[in-house]
Amino acid sequence: MAKGLIRYWAAARAAAGTAEEPYDAATLAEALAAASAGRGADFERVLARSSFLVDGAPAGTRDPAGIALPDGGTVEVLPPFAGG
Repeated sequence: MAKGLIRYWAAARAAAGTAEEPYDAATLAEALAAASAGRGADFERVLARSSFLVDGAPAGTRDPAGIALPDGGTVEVLPPFAGG
């Protein structure tokens, strides 16, 4: 298991009710499952639409279960942003 930090941005921050929290997980999938526990459907909807960076590297379309998290790393949760 690795320990690190999850940072939430914009709608993800609002749905999580916090700007950041620690993770203790081996994979991105495990960290997201733990973060979702007890947060409800709104948070899960935001996660389903979000993209993720692990120490600055985009997760892209890879399976989160196959993305190993580094000890001391940072996961950024980026919901879709509006802009113009």
